Amino acid sequence: MYVEQIYTGCLAEATYYIESNGEAAIIDPLRETEPYIQLARERRAKIKYIFETHFHADFVSGHLDLSAKTGAPIVFGPTAETNFEIIRATDGQVFSVGDLNIKLLHTPGHTPESSCYLLFDENGKEHSIYTGDTLFIGDVGRPDLAQKGGDMTAEDMAATLYDSLREKILPLPDHIIVYPAHGAGSACGKNMSSETSALLGDQKKTNYALGDLTKEEFVKELTTGILPAPQYFAKAAAQNKKGYKSIDEVFKNSMTALSVDQMLAAQQQGALVLDTRRENEFSQGHVPNAWYIGLHGQFAPWAGALIEYMHQAIVIIAEPEKEQEAIMRLARVGYDNVIGFLEGGFDAYASSRNEVRMIPSITPESFKQNRPEGQVLDVRKESEYDNCHIDGAQLLTLDYMLDHLSEVNSNTPYVIHCKGGYRSVIAWSILASKGFKYITDIKQGFDGLKAAGVPYVQSEVV
Repeated sequence: MYVEQIYTGCLAEATYYIESNGEAAIIDPLRETEPYIQLARERRAKIKYIFETHFHADFVSGHLDLSAKTGAPIVFGPTAETNFEIIRATDGQVFSVGDLNIKLLHTPGHTPESSCYLLFDENGKEHSIYTGDTLFIGDVGRPDLAQKGGDMTAEDMAATLYDSLREKILPLPDHIIVYPAHGAGSACGKNMSSETSALLGDQKKTNYALGDLTKEEFVKELTTGILPAPQYFAKAAAQNKKGYKSIDEVFKNSMTALSVDQMLAAQQQGALVLDTRRENEFSQGHVPNAWYIGLHGQFAPWAGALIEYMHQAIVIIAEPEKEQEAIMRLARVGYDNVIGFLEGGFDAYASSRNEVRMIPSITPESFKQNRPEGQVLDVRKESEYDNCHIDGAQLLTLDYMLDHLSEVNSNTPYVIHCKGGYRSVIAWSILASKGFKYITDIKQGFDGLKAAGVPYVQSEVV
C-alpha cells in the first residue's frame, strides 16, 4: 500500500494518491493532471478511479481531464448531479484498488453530496479516512455554500453535518488517520489547523465539532461568524458540476507572447493587465492601471476573490519562466481567459517610451516621525483590525473591497497598509485603476508600524 498527500499551499488544498498492486486512485485532484499521471507512470500503476468528496467551490477540480486522459471513471457520492458521466455511488458502496478497499460514507452537511472515503488496508483493517470538507483538523466545513436556490438553510445544513459526524465519523476507531481536503488558509472553514493530517482519536479529544455538544450548540457555533464566501466560489462549483475547458486547450490559448504594443492594445479593449511580480518590483515601476497580485502569495484565491468576471480577458506580466505558472494557478480557480503574456516581462515595457507608474510609499519610521496628511486605510481582515489597529484608521477589507468602494472617496488622500505589505499593494493597484490618485502605501504594513513604535489601539481581552 502506498499513500501520498499532495499539498498545494496557495489553495491550502490536499489531493491524495492511493496505490496498491499496480492500481491507483486519486482523491480530489487539482486542475493540472500531469503530476498524478506522472506519479502513476513512475510507480508503474494504472489510475483506476477518481474520487471526489464533493463539488469543490474554492478550486476547479481536474476530474474531467484526468478521466479523459486515463479512462478512469469519476466517483461522486449520492445526490450528485452533473452534466457528464459519473459513478453516483451509494452510501456504503465499496471500491477495490489493488488489494485495498475504499468505502464511500455519505456525510452531507458541508454540501448535500459531501462524502468521505474510508480506506481499508490489505488485511481489511481501517487505515485512514479522506474527509474532504466534512472534517478538517480542528474544524469542520462551513455549512452555507450550497444554499442558493435550495430549500435548506445554513442552519439546516449544520444540523445535517452534526448527524453525519456522529453517525459516520465518531464511531470509527481512534487509530485511523484523518486526511482532509484543506488546511489553514482555506476559506472553506473558520479555524482549521495548519496540520494536514491527524489521528481520529486525537480529533475526538481536541476538535470542538466532535466534542460533547448538543445539536443546537453545534449549529450555533457553526453558523456564527461565517464570513461571506469569496465571489468565485459559486462559479467554481458550477464548473465542477457542468464541465469546463480542457487544461491543454487553456494553455494552447494562453501561452501567447505579446509585444508591448499588443498588450497595450488589449488593455485598451478591456483586458486586465495582471502583474504577478514581487510587490517591491511593482511598487518601483508598473504599467498604469495594471492590477497587482504576486505569485509568491496566495495568488489564486486573491485572483478569485477580486477578479469579478471569470471570462475577463487577462494579460500576464511575470518574472521570466513564471508565465505558465501564473496561467495554471488562474485556471485552478476557473479563470481560463488569459490571452497572452508580455514578452520580455516588465523590462520590455520599461525600455519602451511608455509611461511607467510608481507607488508613492513611506516607511513606518517616517509615518511615526511625521504622520502624513490623509486618512489611514487598513485593508486587513476585520478580525485583524478588531484585535489592534492604528487609532482613527478606516477599515476597507481587501477581500470585499470592490463591494465597498462607495465608502471611500477618490479625491481624498489615503495612507494605506495591510499586515506586511502584500495586500496593501494589491489594494493600491485596484484603487489606482479605479481613479484614486492620492494613495500612499506604508511599507512593511502594520507589522512595521508596531515595530517602529507607532501607537495603536488594542482590543481588551475579557
